[in-house]
This record gives sequence, structure tokens and C-alpha cells, in this order.
Amino acid sequence: MAAPLPEKFDDLPDKRRYWPGAPGSEEEGLGMLRLLTPEVVADAARTQIQTGERVCLNWDIENLTPPGFGRKPFEHNIKWVAEGIALDDEYHFNPQQSSQWDGFRHHNAPAPTPTDPARRLFHGGTTATEIKDTNSPRIGIGFWAKKGIAGRGVLIDYVSYAKKRGIPLNALTRQMITLDEVKEIAAECNITFQRGDIFFLRVGLPDTWAGMSAEQRMEYSQQPMPNHAGIEQSERVVRFMWDNHFAAVASDAVSFEVFPALNEEFDLHHWLLAGWGIPIGEMFDLDVLAETCQRLGRWSFFVSSSPLNCARGVSSPPNCMAIF
Repeated sequence: MAAPLPEKFDDLPDKRRYWPGAPGSEEEGLGMLRLLTPEVVADAARTQIQTGERVCLNWDIENLTPPGFGRKPFEHNIKWVAEGIALDDEYHFNPQQSSQWDGFRHHNAPAPTPTDPARRLFHGGTTATEIKDTNSPRIGIGFWAKKGIAGRGVLIDYVSYAKKRGIPLNALTRQMITLDEVKEIAAECNITFQRGDIFFLRVGLPDTWAGMSAEQRMEYSQQPMPNHAGIEQSERVVRFMWDNHFAAVASDAVSFEVFPALNEEFDLHHWLLAGWGIPIGEMFDLDVLAETCQRLGRWSFFVSSSPLNCARGVSSPPNCMAIF
């Protein structure tokens, strides 16, 4: 039986790492998705599915073209598999170009020792050598694919908050959404966070990207270190994330948190992915979700996501929908 989850951030013996699962185990591979027990999912379904309205949260897979960080552009080819009778299609894409879950194999964190000050480890203490071993599925997306990701989602709509207050917003700058703003939005929307929630933050990348010319998009893609808006990095934020026991977090921004980090000590990819095993979703399409929440006057909903069933996967399209 798994050890009980420390309730508070201050209860963690090692604040930066919570690795209760045995190496290679399902518990390790699930990380905080293990909070999505049948009881938690059933309660979310009972309380959140009321009208039956559905909103898909997958951004157009070709939208972020050209992609940044030197990633392979999306390719889609349609070919005859039986000439004149049946067609197939072929997809060549990097999941990081569009809506995606960052898996635990995506990002490591510093784990220095006296003899190896440059050492870095992935979740659970997994090494890059293990990840690149074609016989090792340790902490791969395949663990998530067995049951999928389902539970209660909550939306913090910073885009609407900023518009009401006349705050200019550009998702491709190092604009920071503060924890105080997140809490203010939650209070205004009567959101009470629950254990196992999937936390969504709307930052406005679709509007920013839609307003850019082809030349500006090319300029963005060619930057060696592009700027991205997102939530602040601070001890207050990591405390907030732990104390609320989120199963996963996601946003419509490129990197969820401000990038490059304004406070590298609290780089959330280090803490959430490598440290605690909390999946990070990026570039989700949250515009229609926000419109639906506003119309219905509720900012919580049922979430269903089916990551690719690839045992050694590093990341995956979310194949995600919200159900009201």
C-alpha cells in the first residue's frame, strides 16, 4: 500500500522530491495522477456532469507553425493504400508543437552530489540513460494511457480578468500571472479547490498568435530562447500547488510558467515534473471552455483525457474534453 501523502508542504521531508513509488512501478509512473482514484473520478462525474455540454480542449495541431526550439514542423500526407479504393494518412509531428501533456520524461532537475555537482535526474531518480534505453518504459506516458486522466477540472480565466481591469496581455512575453491574481480570480468565481483537481490557467496564447503576421511567427520560431507568459515562480506557488494536491496542471500558454524563469530556484518544471510527478499541460485550447464557463456561471467541469498509448513516450497530445 502506498504511503499516505504528506498533507502540507512543510510536512515534506525533502521539499523538492516526493518519490514514494518503487523504480519502474506503476505508482512511480503515475505520479500525482494516482490521486485520481475511482472514488474521486466518480464524485467528479456525479457533481460536474449536469448539462451534457462538451468542449474539446485540443488546439489545431498545425497552429503553432513554425514551432520554436528547432522542433520538427507538422507534416500530414494523404496516400492511397489501395489505389483508387482506400486512402490512409500519415502524421509526422512533435507533440510539443501543439496541445500536449509534458510527461515525466520531458524535464529533469538538478540533483547535485559532492562528487557530481552537475548531476540531473528525472522523476523518481530516473536517468537519461534509462529513458533512452529502448527496453525501459520507466516513467513513460504508457503508465498514464492505461486508465487515462479523468476528474474535476477548474479554470482560472486570467484573460477575462485582465480585460476587465485593462491589463495588456501578450502570451509571448515574460508577463507574470501572480498567485495573488489566481486567488482573486478563484474567489470571484467561487472556486474551492479539491484534492485531485486538474488546474487550468488561461493566459491567452491563441489571441496573441492570431494577431501575429507570418514574419512575426517566423521571428518567434527562430529565437534560441523565446519568451513566454505564465504563472510566477516562487515558494508561495509551490506551496499552493502542494497544499491543494492537484493531480495535474495545464494552461493555454507555451510553458505554463514564465519562461525563461524569473526565479530559477522555483522553476516549476523542476518541482512539478521531476520533483513531485505532476503532469504539466501546455497550449490547451481554453477559449471556448472560458466562454462556456462564463455562460453557465461555473468554472468547474469534468475532464477526460486519453494520452497516446506509447510505453516510452515523453509527451502526448491530450485528446482532452471538458464535460459540463
